[in-house]
Amino acid sequence: MDIFEQVSEDIKKAMISRNKAELEALRNVKKELIEAKTSKEAAGNLTDAVSVKVIGKLVKQNKEAAVVFKEQNREDLSEEYLAQAAVMERYLPAQMSDAELNSAVRAIIAQVGATSLQDLGKVMGIASKQLAGKADGRAISEKVKQILG
Repeated sequence: MDIFEQVSEDIKKAMISRNKAELEALRNVKKELIEAKTSKEAAGNLTDAVSVKVIGKLVKQNKEAAVVFKEQNREDLSEEYLAQAAVMERYLPAQMSDAELNSAVRAIIAQVGATSLQDLGKVMGIASKQLAGKADGRAISEKVKQILG
């Protein structure tokens, strides 16, 4: 069962259990997946890799919105967006731990032969492709800067 089918099944379960927050998050995910599926690039073919990218983008948007709401003293909305992000994260691959990210970045730096921050672009190009979906781009960038700096 692919991610799209799993989301559809989980929507049914959320409707039966009357879990409003989960249902809203899943409907949002399904809407975005349908849009991705009908885009010109996908041509009606939605792979799990594309689904993960779409869901990752949604999670990031929800977390950013939660931060904005928290800054505006709207704890209720902040918590709602964080809860939706948590539901969406179930469909993403497990994120790398700090130690795993550190070793992966060190391996990529050795592979590229980078020695200073001037090689940041080379390292980030390869690292962002290899670690896509496994680690946040910002975390990868910070780790590369920390090691090269």
